[in-house]
Amino acid sequence: MSFLSYLKDGISLGSIYAIIALGYTMVYGIAKMLNFAHGDVIMVGAYVILTAVTRGGMSPVLAVALSVIFCTVLGMVIEKVAYSPLRKASSNLAVLITAIGVSYLLQNLALLIFGADAKSFVTVIDVPSVSLFDGQLVIKGITIVTILSCIVIMAGLMLFVQKTKPGRAMQAVSEDRDAAQLMGVNVNATISMTFAIGSGLAAIAGLLLCQTYPTLTPYTGAMPGIKAFVAAVFGGIGSIPGAMVGGILLGVIEIFGKAYISSQVADAICFAVLIVVLLVKPTGLFGKN
Repeated sequence: MSFLSYLKDGISLGSIYAIIALGYTMVYGIAKMLNFAHGDVIMVGAYVILTAVTRGGMSPVLAVALSVIFCTVLGMVIEKVAYSPLRKASSNLAVLITAIGVSYLLQNLALLIFGADAKSFVTVIDVPSVSLFDGQLVIKGITIVTILSCIVIMAGLMLFVQKTKPGRAMQAVSEDRDAAQLMGVNVNATISMTFAIGSGLAAIAGLLLCQTYPTLTPYTGAMPGIKAFVAAVFGGIGSIPGAMVGGILLGVIEIFGKAYISSQVADAICFAVLIVVLLVKPTGLFGKN
C-alpha cells in the first residue's frame, strides 16, 4: 500500500510541475524564449493570495482571482519591458541573461517587501480527504484538486490552441513568425498573450504548490521552476501533452527517489534521468525533430 501512497504523492507533485511546465513550453514553443523568471512569478502569485487574505480580508476565491489577474499583467509587463526589445537579438544568450536578471529582481523585491522569513500559507482549498481500501490509503483533498486541475488546464489549453482563432495564430507564429505576420497575424500581440496565459497558470501553480507544501519564502518558486523546465524538456519542449506527461513522470521519479533511495539525492536522480532521456531522444518524449 505504501507504493500506491508514493505513486499518489508523485502524481500530485508531478501535476504541479506539469502546470508550471505548460507556461515554459508555451512561451518557448511560440516565442522561442526561455523565461527563467517563470518560477518566480509562481512565488509572486502565492504572495498575492497570502497578502489579500491575511491583510486585505478578501475571501479565498477573490484572492485567487486577484492573483491570476496580477500574474497575468506581470507576465505581459515582463515580456514588454525585458524580452520584447531582445526579440531580434543576434544571440539567445542575451534573452537568457535577461531572464535570469528578471528572476533575481523578483526575488529581491520579494525580500524587500515581505522579508526572508518563511511564512505559513493560508488554507484556500478545503476539500475533504478520500479513504480507500478500508482506510489504508488516504488521498488528501488538495491532491485530488491538483490532479484534476492539471487535467482540466491541459485539456482547456489543447482546445484553445486547436479550436480558437488566437490559438491558431499561436500555431502560425510557432511555425514561422515572418510568414504569420505576412498573413496578417499580430505577432507581438500573440507573443504577449502567450506570456499572459503562462503567467496566469503560474498563479494557479503557486496556489497548488503552497497548499501542498504550506510554506512561502521569496525563493519558493526557484527550484520548482527549474524542475518544471526539466519536465518541459523531458516531455518535449513546445508540446502541451509533453509538458503534462513530463511533469507527472518527473514528480513520480522524485517521490520514488526520496522514498526508496535517498531524499538527499532525489534531485540529482531527476536531472540524471533527464540526461539519459536526452541522450536517447534529444527532442524529448513528444518533441519534434
